[in-house]
Amino acid sequence: MRKRFVASLVCVLGLLGMVTPAAQAEFGLLNPDVTFTTAAGAAEMQAGSHPFATTVSFQLNRLPSDIGGAIPDGHVKDVIAELPPGFIGNPTATPRCTGREFSTITTTISQPACPDSSAIGLITVEINISPGIPTNKYTVPVYNLVPPPGSAVKLGFVVVNVPVTIEGGLSQVAPYRVRSGALNISQAVAFFGSELVLWGNPASPAHDALRGHCVKANAESTGGVPGSLGNCPYTGKQQTAFITLPSSCRGPQATLLEADSWERSGPPFLHYEVLTNDAAPSPQPLGFGGCDQVGFSPAVANKPTSSSAESPSGLDFSLDIEGNQGLVDPAEDAVADSAIEKAVVTLPEGVTTNPSVASGLAACTLAQYNEQKLGGDGGCPEASKIGTVEIESPVLEEEVGAPGGEEPQLAPHVLHGAIYVGHQHDNIFDNLLTIYMVIEDPQYGIFIKLPGRVDPDPRTGQLKTTFGEPGVELPQLPFSHFRLHFREGKRAPLITPPTCGTFSTDAVLYPYADPAHPQVQTATFEVDSGTDGAPCASQTSQLPSKASFSAGTLDPTAGAYSPFVLRLSRPDGSQQLRSISTTLPQGLLGKLAGIPYCSDAQIAQAESRSGEGQGAVELASPSCPQASEVGSVVASAGAGPEPLYVSGHAYLAGPYKGAPLSLEIVTPAIAGPFDLGVVAVRTALHIDPFTAQVSAVSDPIPTILHGLPLDLRSIAVDLNRPDFVLNPTSCAPKAITGTATTTFLVVTPLSEYFQAANCRALRYKPHLRLSLAGATRRSGHPALRAVLTAPREGRYANTASIQVGLPHSLFLDQGNLDEVCTQPQLLSRTCPKASIYGRIKVLTPLFEKPLTGNVYIGVGFGHSLPDLVTELNGQVRVLLHGRVDTTKGQGLRNTFEVVPDAPYSKVILQLKGGRKYSLIENSENLCARPQKASARFVAQNGLTSQQRPTIAVKCGDKKLRHGKKHG
Repeated sequence: MRKRFVASLVCVLGLLGMVTPAAQAEFGLLNPDVTFTTAAGAAEMQAGSHPFATTVSFQLNRLPSDIGGAIPDGHVKDVIAELPPGFIGNPTATPRCTGREFSTITTTISQPACPDSSAIGLITVEINISPGIPTNKYTVPVYNLVPPPGSAVKLGFVVVNVPVTIEGGLSQVAPYRVRSGALNISQAVAFFGSELVLWGNPASPAHDALRGHCVKANAESTGGVPGSLGNCPYTGKQQTAFITLPSSCRGPQATLLEADSWERSGPPFLHYEVLTNDAAPSPQPLGFGGCDQVGFSPAVANKPTSSSAESPSGLDFSLDIEGNQGLVDPAEDAVADSAIEKAVVTLPEGVTTNPSVASGLAACTLAQYNEQKLGGDGGCPEASKIGTVEIESPVLEEEVGAPGGEEPQLAPHVLHGAIYVGHQHDNIFDNLLTIYMVIEDPQYGIFIKLPGRVDPDPRTGQLKTTFGEPGVELPQLPFSHFRLHFREGKRAPLITPPTCGTFSTDAVLYPYADPAHPQVQTATFEVDSGTDGAPCASQTSQLPSKASFSAGTLDPTAGAYSPFVLRLSRPDGSQQLRSISTTLPQGLLGKLAGIPYCSDAQIAQAESRSGEGQGAVELASPSCPQASEVGSVVASAGAGPEPLYVSGHAYLAGPYKGAPLSLEIVTPAIAGPFDLGVVAVRTALHIDPFTAQVSAVSDPIPTILHGLPLDLRSIAVDLNRPDFVLNPTSCAPKAITGTATTTFLVVTPLSEYFQAANCRALRYKPHLRLSLAGATRRSGHPALRAVLTAPREGRYANTASIQVGLPHSLFLDQGNLDEVCTQPQLLSRTCPKASIYGRIKVLTPLFEKPLTGNVYIGVGFGHSLPDLVTELNGQVRVLLHGRVDTTKGQGLRNTFEVVPDAPYSKVILQLKGGRKYSLIENSENLCARPQKASARFVAQNGLTSQQRPTIAVKCGDKKLRHGKKHG
């Protein structure tokens, strides 16, 4: 019988709060009350104070009994109580009674053998052991017991020789109230109510008469006021406050209660919300006040784990409230310092996220965060952990052994936790960067989850972290030391500033007592050495500009197709890269035939995908067609020896910024669990009109995305499309040159040796045919047609120069040189129409369509006579200027001294005929005898070809004869 009675009492001791009952027709709580009082019995509502007594009382609804008296209206099954946020109990305020002591009952007074100094209050319970008789009230001392693992506090008392215990602790959901309760309570005993009195200062002499064994239990049907058996002074080694009221003054504070009975068939619990009151006979809701008396004296410190500039680093951050003596001071007028409602910590500019951390990093989704439970499976993955947390509280202590067999001493109990990275947008704030602080302590059953919002500055990357956003305020729990450690190592989450000096971290701390007036604390640290022992720079602009450059084809065989790789990198501690320009050696060309462009509309789509989460969209549905892809790009980002690598694609695109061609490099910026969108950088491909030499000039490369610095360390471009990059056929030593420009516009020259190989293995076999049409008599002005062909199969060297001499019977008619094109006009495409003297067409395997254009007479090339200039237009524009002269014993001669190292299959050049337009005049009748020209071709590999082609002339039926005999 007594054991069942004991079980029913467990729920009573869990109701450390006051309730205003909801109207119930049956089972329910009746007239609950909670008061915080002074020694004189007045209400104690000073925030942060230690009330003389905390009294918790309630009754159950009653019904008349058929045999007389009353019975409870239902039997309690489950009761759970949660005290107001910020209500604190100190489990080590008094010595603790051991389990053996508590189980040893002193027969003379029917009380446990607990030390009197372990008493923390009294409890009066009203029960009815037998139906039909009046209820009895029993008043007995309540002792502070040693809690089992998983509980922060354990209270115990003995009624009618039966020990009763109740365990309590912190709720495991925000706002983390003190929570206690009992489930599946026995129905055997009629329980009517209770009144629990806990002392704010158990060591006070005012409690000596009713401390522990000095209580004379009273079990009369009326009164229930205990007597005293004498004086039992407190003999503990320390005097510490047991109860501390919340430090917030925001109106009446609520106690939450959930209750259920065995008889109910409805929802699992009845819910009650109860407000603190003025302790009057007819209580009125009253909130805590006097927040102007509540102190607040936090201190912060922080230090990166590395003191070298621009290095991967963790961070040690501490927040201490060592001066909070009012929390444990049992004096009547002692007031604890305020708890922290919100903390905003801003790291100094220059301390940024490190992209290297993303390698191997996972993220904790909102579902995983919500699933995180004390000792449970699931929750945030271990790979999302980037740091640890340690917390010490003055109200959590544990006994530790002392040397030499001395009595155990109390030492702070350290709570341990972890810092996890929240999933991008799939987090409690729906933002880019969120971190989760999860504190777990199985010994005390403490489990706290705190989300922190991280806001990087979109321009500088400076990091601001906020804990205590509206709706997720920090719990009102006291601590003396808070230590956060972000992991160090090669892939640490932060990068130190790039310069040396003193750097300040600002912490804006909002107290619960007065959130309108936060305190600003500043902590400083030093960066005192350069990267890898290099000299320190005091300003970012003073950092050295260093760039390592390599470039070339994987297979340098002359005239062969081979992937081309270019790599640019910078070391830690150097200025960041902004752009790159590169000039390829003559003859290193790309075959554009069969490759469609990535259109401007498609490029615009790629560039529009710069928003968060768009990188995955680009991967799933690339903006540019695969057929336009000519290569790939790999970029590394982040400080330290193990940067993060991301890859993208290079697409062929059309004209851009005055260049005939361009490359669109599209890189999805996906770093581990983060998707920062797409980085699209366009590179103009300029073609030298006289040499066909290719120069690539990139647009500025982004340095920051959505507040996260890219911290670019290297770029590797691999143009690996099959049969795209073609090596020169000249084996003369060359160089791949360029410049790297930093964010401070410092330009670093770049150069890499380049030389094709095995040029001697290339053959050379051009073939020239010439023909004249029109007037053949003396003083006639014929039209000239030249056709130059090259073999289509096999490996042949390209042409380096061409010299063609006409017979002395043909000379230059200078009378037709009235209109010429100057070099500036030629370059700006403004040549006079009258300066056009012919047309040219070039068929080359590099382009889908032939290059075509006009033939001009141009000046300004440094020669005494005007030059013969050909303009080739198509996907690119190429200008060839030939020096016109005459030689002794020969007639008119034209020499193209520089011909681009590019393959051709056929070249067709036609000069106009007629008296007004032809450049050529006959000095004799061309049909009188065969006309022979002389030609000399020099290949890029040095081979030569001397030819004496017969000029085909239409002389009636003689044309065929001349063609067969001499053609």
